[in-house]
Amino acid sequence: MDRHEKEKPFIDRDRLYGLIEEKAPSASELNTILNKALKFKGLDQREVASLLRVSNPGQIHQIMEAARTVKEHIYGRRLVFFAPVYTGNVCVNNCLYCAFRSDNKSLKRTVLTMREIEAEVASLLKDGHKRILLICGESERNGTDYMCEAIRTTYAVREGENYVRRINIEIAPLPVEDFSRLKKEKIGTYVCFQETYDPVLYKEYHPAGTPKADYDYRLTVFDRAMQGGIDDIGLGVLFGLADYRFEILALMEHAHHLEAVFGCGPHTISFPRVEPADNAPLTKKIPYPVSDDDFKKIIAIIRISLPYTGIILSTRETEEMRTELFNHGVSQISAGSRTNPGAYSKGGDHDYGSQFSLGDHRSLEEVISSIIDKEYIPSFCTGCYRKGRVGNDFMDLAKPGLIKEFCMPNAVFTFREYLLDFASPETKERGLHLIDKLLSDVKKKSLKTRMTSVLNQIDHGARDLYF
Repeated sequence: MDRHEKEKPFIDRDRLYGLIEEKAPSASELNTILNKALKFKGLDQREVASLLRVSNPGQIHQIMEAARTVKEHIYGRRLVFFAPVYTGNVCVNNCLYCAFRSDNKSLKRTVLTMREIEAEVASLLKDGHKRILLICGESERNGTDYMCEAIRTTYAVREGENYVRRINIEIAPLPVEDFSRLKKEKIGTYVCFQETYDPVLYKEYHPAGTPKADYDYRLTVFDRAMQGGIDDIGLGVLFGLADYRFEILALMEHAHHLEAVFGCGPHTISFPRVEPADNAPLTKKIPYPVSDDDFKKIIAIIRISLPYTGIILSTRETEEMRTELFNHGVSQISAGSRTNPGAYSKGGDHDYGSQFSLGDHRSLEEVISSIIDKEYIPSFCTGCYRKGRVGNDFMDLAKPGLIKEFCMPNAVFTFREYLLDFASPETKERGLHLIDKLLSDVKKKSLKTRMTSVLNQIDHGARDLYF
């Protein structure tokens, strides 16, 4: 399907807005929904709509606690780490919420050369990162040819024994044939934000830019990606552009559409809120602001509704908010992030503009150190992708609960590598103590024996070991 061919939209705007106008669930109805959620099979759209109408603090607490149970049952204490690399801030679009918008004449623009990308990646590798999200504005200067070269460049960088093991991509929608090219470059998840699923508001917020102003072309991007062979896709909206209840129901509808057509829903969903951005008028007065309490409820509802989908929370949010939401649904986080092209390698010497303001400015080690105290397992695992446990195959293992026998050990292995190769002595000591505790808690004797063997190999210099 090329840019000019349009499929019938599967988001029914009027129906979704109608769902959020119904009454809140009774205590009995809420308990029925949450009891279903605790069977780890997910919820349907009407049940999600009922939860979104809950405003009673005690009932919200019930939802949050159900999300905690689901999160720990499926993901355990793992938190997957990654870092974004902004390869450019040149953009032809004029999105009213983004500093990269074409009308922002005060922003100094650049598209990184391959040598500059190498420097950015090398800087992240020195900190211990192994998973990268390549991201850019939309322009002819960083089209598919550029991104394919950027992927090859990123994978080729070495810092001692460390290298990038997983590249995810967040770029503008493409035709099927371009997704096939990206697939050949061994990308991981393809991420694209609808921004808002409300077609009326979408048109208002995107007054110029081709094809960004085309709502339908953006909405059908994952159909083309999966037709092009991409196994894992990542949904997202920018909360604050429309009623968050409508956006959540639309995300559910999009996930169900992909499941129905391709047999596999989203691998991840991202949850950014609108943040201040240079010369971006909507960020000065956010149209539909999402409070902290509502944001927590959003994360919890998606966790119990789509229990096997990874939930990503970026450094847009504060340390306090991120830490709380680790308990209630978040499974992937960025750390030590910068949204300026060239910011990792050039530090304070860079002067290219950022896309938005950050809420969490801590380094990777500072984030890891803080979560060790809470007994979370920092993970840089990429085992599933390289073993082919992606798309439908991943879900076939995840839904019966079998994926944990791979995920928990692989997280521990990558955590051990980080501690031995990059952590300060104090962080290393505390982290190794946590690993010992986690190993002692493993009930299955054969698994404990296998894990002990791999950990010993890592201690003696082996790297990149996984089940």
